[in-house]
Amino acid sequence: MFMAADWVVQAVMIGLVIASVITWTVFIAKSLELATAFRRQARLLTAVDGAPSLDAAPASDLVAAAQAEHKLSAGNDDDRDGLKERVASRLERLEAAAGRRMLKGTGVLATIGATAPFVGLFGTVWGIMNSFIGISKSQTTNLAVVAPGIAEALLATALGLAAAIPAVVIYNHFSRRIAAYRALVGDTSAAVLRLVSRDAGKRGAR
Repeated sequence: MFMAADWVVQAVMIGLVIASVITWTVFIAKSLELATAFRRQARLLTAVDGAPSLDAAPASDLVAAAQAEHKLSAGNDDDRDGLKERVASRLERLEAAAGRRMLKGTGVLATIGATAPFVGLFGTVWGIMNSFIGISKSQTTNLAVVAPGIAEALLATALGLAAAIPAVVIYNHFSRRIAAYRALVGDTSAAVLRLVSRDAGKRGAR
């Protein structure tokens, strides 16, 4: 059916197959990336939550940001609330950056999911149009004459749906997983902020 189709329909089919390959490639790569990130972040949360002070916390971007703000605020022990606000602001930006980093590569899934059905429909319309032209040239409405062309055209729609449906499902799956990852990063930020508050309280009690 592919070899007998018009070159435009063939191009549409090839494009949809490539889109499907991209979808599954992103799925495998992003699944591995998220699994690794979840494990690393869960270990970091456990370590930070059990640390007695900020200096004893394991090295990470969140801890480093809190330590940097802590050093910049040295000598201003009376401004404990201001210190916590500044640290929280830094951690919030790091949380947003982590979410954006995990979202990279998922935008193509949304694009494929939104456009693939219409691309397939274009191939179908083009193929059916050619079938009608063939009817006018052959001066016959015999189904055996036009059926192959229509079947080839409908194959483009089938490929469009085959590319779009997994892309939409995978995109929604990653949206939920990335939201869960951001929540985990948020829990780690809260643990870091508790360490900052604890250290500030110890200094204030001296």
